[in-house]
Amino acid sequence: MERYFVFIATFLLILHIVQAQNPTGFINVDCGLASRESPYKALPTGLTYTSDAGLVNTGKTGRIAKEFEPDYNKPTLTLRYFPDGVRNCYSLNVTRDTNYLIKATFVYGNYDGLKIDPNFDLYFGPNIWTTVSSNDTIEEIIHVTTSNSLQVCLVKTGISIPFINVLELRPLKKNVYVTQSGSLKYLFRAHLSNSGRSIRYPDDIYDRKWYSFFVDKSWTQVTTTLNVNATNGYELPEGVMATGATPLNANETLNITWTMEPPNTQFYSYMHFAELQTLRANDTREFNVTLNGKYSYGPYSPKPLKTETVLDLQPEQCDGGACILQLVKTPRSTLPPLLNAIEAFTVIDFSQLETNGDEVSGIKNVQSTYGLSRISWQGDPCVPKQFLWDGLNCNNSDISTPPIITSLDLSASGLTGIITQAIQNLTHLQKLDLSNNNLTGEIPEFLADIKSLLVLDLSGNNFTGSVPPSLIQKKGMKLNVEGNPHLLCTADSCVNKGDGGHKKKSIIVPIIASIASIAVLIGALALFFILRKKKPSKVEVPPTSYMQASDGRSPRSSEPAILTKNRRFTYSEVVTMTNNFQRVLGKGGFGIVYHGFVNGTEQVAVKMLSHSSSQGYKQFKAEVELLLRVHHKNLVGLVGYCDEGENLALIYEYMANGDLKEHMSGTRNRFILNWGTRLKIVLESAQGLEYLHNGCKPPMVHRDVKTTNILLNEHFQAKLADFGLSRSFPIEGETHVSTVVAGTPGYLDPEYYRTNWLTEKSDVYSFGIVLLEIITNQPVINQNREKPHIGEWVGVMLTKGDIKNIMDPTLNEDYDSGSVWKAVELAMGCLNPSSAKRPTMSQVVIELNECLASENSRGGASRDMDSKSSIEVSLTFGTEVSPTAR
Repeated sequence: MERYFVFIATFLLILHIVQAQNPTGFINVDCGLASRESPYKALPTGLTYTSDAGLVNTGKTGRIAKEFEPDYNKPTLTLRYFPDGVRNCYSLNVTRDTNYLIKATFVYGNYDGLKIDPNFDLYFGPNIWTTVSSNDTIEEIIHVTTSNSLQVCLVKTGISIPFINVLELRPLKKNVYVTQSGSLKYLFRAHLSNSGRSIRYPDDIYDRKWYSFFVDKSWTQVTTTLNVNATNGYELPEGVMATGATPLNANETLNITWTMEPPNTQFYSYMHFAELQTLRANDTREFNVTLNGKYSYGPYSPKPLKTETVLDLQPEQCDGGACILQLVKTPRSTLPPLLNAIEAFTVIDFSQLETNGDEVSGIKNVQSTYGLSRISWQGDPCVPKQFLWDGLNCNNSDISTPPIITSLDLSASGLTGIITQAIQNLTHLQKLDLSNNNLTGEIPEFLADIKSLLVLDLSGNNFTGSVPPSLIQKKGMKLNVEGNPHLLCTADSCVNKGDGGHKKKSIIVPIIASIASIAVLIGALALFFILRKKKPSKVEVPPTSYMQASDGRSPRSSEPAILTKNRRFTYSEVVTMTNNFQRVLGKGGFGIVYHGFVNGTEQVAVKMLSHSSSQGYKQFKAEVELLLRVHHKNLVGLVGYCDEGENLALIYEYMANGDLKEHMSGTRNRFILNWGTRLKIVLESAQGLEYLHNGCKPPMVHRDVKTTNILLNEHFQAKLADFGLSRSFPIEGETHVSTVVAGTPGYLDPEYYRTNWLTEKSDVYSFGIVLLEIITNQPVINQNREKPHIGEWVGVMLTKGDIKNIMDPTLNEDYDSGSVWKAVELAMGCLNPSSAKRPTMSQVVIELNECLASENSRGGASRDMDSKSSIEVSLTFGTEVSPTAR
């Protein structure tokens, strides 16, 4: 009997495990779920979800606010957010050459209590997928994998902190949802039913979500209780195919309309049919399919109780973005058209190739071996270039071949152990720097086998043995092995341990060192006595003093202290002025910005550094030093700063009307800025930049000019902000400085990006992008445009010769066309690929003054228009449009 019960218990356990298993290949990730709560079975699907621990190395976990929880179920209740770093990535193991349906879910739910609408980019590997700008959204694509790994990255683009709730992958059959090129991005999916019921897994084996759509007045419902054969590859749920719609009037067409944004977007449609009625002997259901009046398919008759799918073999476009899909009854048909379900997808082109797979594997093995936890070492190592891993250089000049790693700098990275063999997978390395670590063991011979290697720096380690002769003899390679006290071989010669040459060397080195030490000591004493003679009897306090931490130490041992005269606040004063950080104004890469008062009356914005990173302190220091010495009506004023231990704060004058980006997008209020106001704002911004370039000694380059860094006070006066990346030209006559590339994608000067040479013309390029934004009110980067970058897009539109194609349509043509043309020409001049041919900011100011004068002279104030957004797809159904002849 006991054995019987053991058998029953074992059977029930196995049954439970089998039932808990997901369909083959399904990946269900509950982002932010605690490991102790993983896995669990979600309702109503019954799918098993697991924690994202192990799939991402960064981020913090959160949960949507209590008041939103009744509206959602697991797995959307938890989330992971990423306050640190620009790009944070999930890495998933997948099957190569597999067609996957991939879904990412974002539910903000005011998890942080800040009520800040999300706005960040979602990347698929090295390619942008979409911009997340809704509080509740599901992004879905269908994509064929090219490797055994897949990366989904969240990229910070402004004050909003990226987050994600759910990540799901479902493998599809290979021969469904096939495109000529590119991948598919979800547009809509509907089953024509008046039930109001949404259908997904387990009814849909691929977990597609089907929304119910129906127009009661003009349609009639067709249903069946019989089984509908749905085995045509697309495997539609029977609940989807057992209902359909036909026009109520048998002579009408069945119409489905939607809008595309931007209008030239390409798309694929999939219409699913099955005859649900038992037709009489003299009944015929036959129709043609047209798109915007043009013949697409037919004549077609649905098969009785059998699913068939009619699809586009080539992508379609709709003139002006308005799409009208019509099912038109043929003359011989006695019954109206019937449609059961429809799907539509836009074409998304992931054209940027991923880094060479072997080299990615190699660099990740290096990362794993040495436990490197650099926050930038996520996602693709080489591309896009603005997210290049720290310490790497790559070659991606040939867009038809995968990028390759050409340089690896891990100097002073705390490496221990031996040189890992994973490095030999980096077969295109030209430079390898492992200096100033604590590496041990012998120098491996395989380094000589990296044919392209030109520089190898192994100095400052603890290697033993001899340098391999193959490395010493490698032609054209520069080798540095100095500072390895136990290494018996130099780049010039190998000396066996204990021979005369080695003894001689060991004697000479201490003697030389001793003589050098004595010389240095004598020099130091002489200098001391000289200075002592010149020292005045009265001790004078210098006019400036070093900023110090509260304990008297330098705030960052690795950073030179900030020279300043005054305006320093204690942390307790910052707490008081912000009323214990009560009111949040926004969030940025630096940290959270709070509202406050100085002396109880003067309004200020207090920007707190979120973490005491060395890079954050560099930008903090740069901004304080700049703003304490420059003053201009179009630069945001610095009221003061706080540098107390780990508490860093910048205290600015308060800008009541936020940034220009908010007003252009309509998120600040429901009004769009008129053309005259826009010109005034960019003119004032240009004056601020012109002062940095010409009024400062030494001249300054801002390096991050963009609409979010143009702030507006209560009178809509524009002031340039965020000087953390600014650089000066300290040498008289110097035309450029060489720096690591910094800035914002889309605004970044391509010449600076290509050469690392920074000039004031780099700011001119970024300002040209700002000009195009205020002219077009278009995003800087939009992958759905024919030309994703705004500069290229405007260039194409200019060839059509009509300013209306470029100008923001919400202005309703309320502007002086001459001033617009002049502004467009100025912007395109700022974007000249050659920096030498771009105007100076002084010339830009003159041109903008003329634009504003032309606009003001036309008479009559421009009207502020309500902002109108057409980003979301508007899907409507009806029969009110008559068919058009072919």
